Parts: sequence; C-alpha cells; structure tokens
Amino acid sequence: MRQPWLGWAAAGAAIVIVIAVLHAILLPFVAGFALAYLVNPAVDRLEQLGLNRALAAAASIALFAASTGGVMALAIPVFSSEVTNLIQNIPQYIASFQTFVADPKHEWMRKIIGEDFSAATHSAIQLAGIAADWVPSLMRSFWSNTQALLSLFALFVAAPIVGFYISKDWNRFVDEAAHLLPAEQRENARALAREIDGTIRGFLHGQGAICLILALFYALALRVAGVNHGILIGLVSGLMNFIPYLGSLAGIVLSLSMVILQPNGTWLLAGVILAIFAAGQTMADYALSPVFVARRLRLNPVEVMFAIAAFGYLFGFVGLLLAVPLAATIGVVLRFAAQQRRVRAAAARQAAAPAPAVFTHEAARKSWLKILLGK
Repeated sequence: MRQPWLGWAAAGAAIVIVIAVLHAILLPFVAGFALAYLVNPAVDRLEQLGLNRALAAAASIALFAASTGGVMALAIPVFSSEVTNLIQNIPQYIASFQTFVADPKHEWMRKIIGEDFSAATHSAIQLAGIAADWVPSLMRSFWSNTQALLSLFALFVAAPIVGFYISKDWNRFVDEAAHLLPAEQRENARALAREIDGTIRGFLHGQGAICLILALFYALALRVAGVNHGILIGLVSGLMNFIPYLGSLAGIVLSLSMVILQPNGTWLLAGVILAIFAAGQTMADYALSPVFVARRLRLNPVEVMFAIAAFGYLFGFVGLLLAVPLAATIGVVLRFAAQQRRVRAAAARQAAAPAPAVFTHEAARKSWLKILLGK
C-alpha cells in the first residue's frame, strides 16, 4: 500500500532540486511572491468593496511602490549626507584613535591591538586612498555588467509584474493547493494556514512598527546627546532591530566607537549612550512588543534569543532574519498538533464510555410492582 508521506517527500525533494538548479533566475519570482503576500489583505479588502480583483491588485501594488519610493526619496538624502560626512572625517578619526592609543592611560588598548598600530593605520590610510580611486571604476564596471543590470531589472520591474499576477490569482492558487490534500484534512490545513498567516503578518507589521519607532528614538536621542553621525547610527540601529536585540548591540558598539574617535568624547557621554540604548530596548520589550508583536508570536524573550542563536548558527545571516518567524510558525504547528491530539483523545474517550441507561416509564412501573409484591 502506498504511503502518503512518500509523495510529499518526493515533491519536497523535487522542489529543492528545482531551487538549486534555477536559483540564479528565481529573484523576481521570490520578490514577486513576497510582494503579493504583503499586499493581499489590501487586495481582498478592495475586492470586498466591489472593485475588480485585477484592478485591486494593480492599485495595491502601485500604492506600495509609491509609498516605498517616497520613503526612499526622504531617507536617501539623509543617509547620503551622513555617509559623505563620515567618509570625509575618516582621516581625523584615525588621527584621534592614534592619539587615544598613544595616551599612557590607555595601555590596555595597546595590548588589545598590538604595538604595530602606527604601521597598520598608515596602511589603512593608503588603503582608503586606493579605495577612493577604486570605487568609481567599480561603479562603472557594475553599470557595464549585463548580469547586474538584469538583476536590477528583475528586482524593480519584473518583480511587480510577477507580484501582480500572483496577487490577482491568489485565491485560485490557495484553492488548488488545498485540493492537493485529502478531503478530510482540508479544513484542518486551512485553519493551520490561517493561524500561521496571522502570526507571520503580525510579526512583520509589529516588528516593522517597532523598528521605525526605535530608529526615530535612537536617531533623535544620539543627535541630542552629541554623538557624531548620531542620525545615521540611530537609523541603522533601529532598522536592524528587525532581528531583535541585534540593532541595539550594533548601535552600542558604533556609538561607543564614536566616543573614542570624536574630540569631545567623555566617559559621561559613554554612559549616556548606554542609557539611551537600555531605555530603547526596555521600551521595545515591555511597552512596544506586548502591543505590536507578543500577542501574535506567543514567545517570551528567552525563546526569542534562543531562536536567534540557533537559527543564526545553523543558517547564518538568513537564519537571523527568519529566526523569529520560523520559531513562531513552529510554535503554531506544535500547538495545533497538541490541540488536535486533545480533540481526538476526547472523542475516543467519549466513544469508549458506556451508554447511559435509559429509564423508561415501563421500567419504572415494573420496579414499583416488584417492590409492592416483595412486600
């Protein structure tokens, strides 16, 4: 007798082989699927209001593209100004670091970096000069590279087209996928898929909101505290909090490095920086996460940290990005399986229980007759 799991295993192996062989051309399809997944709730809502689904998909994708373009138009000048300022100040920062290391009070720093720091910094300055000459030629080579241009075309042009067609036929794809399952399992599969979908969407929306709030908070706080490039460090740190705790750790390292490099760096400023990031992370854990994320994920901070460590160790940076959603999905599947097991156990106990005795009027009359005759 054929085992059902054999067919699923074969299908999974075929999918893995196809991905391995065609990974170089999958970018527009993966990006298009992600885009369709993000805009699908808006498409469903517009369709419920009476708009044709194709028009709803086109309008949702156009609005998403316009919003993304507007945010980039506002963010790119800020980032570019901060990065330009950082590059211009690199020689000054290297000189400040040399002075910091040469100070007899900082003997511990010389032990960490070794005695050959002067030669290393001289090489670093030379390397920076070489890089300054090399970057323009690299950019020219990039723009002349056909494969790079095709990748950009796939990301910014083909992906929205793929996303439009996937979004337009999303319900049909879901129905066809459901019909691949046995009829008795479809309702359970739909319920599980809805719960996983709600969990992932809740994480994406909630963590995205937390990232934006922390980015604005860190940028404003570091700028007010007087940290050089505080806006750039704050924005990067906040956005990196899509991987919980990583952004705060990166922000602390970058900000404390600035304390060493900038002329007005003091221990007081270092303490202020630590207080800023401690306040931001506390706000994220105890004020923002319970509102935006925790009710959906149902993961405590220890489980989140373990998931990040485990998936990061197994799958690298991609594992860090997917750690929390995957851990939440695994939790949903395990809770669903436990619930189904309890339901089946309750049904089995009910089926095994003896049928209750039915006390009819005739049986009652005979019982009273036996009592009277017995007396």
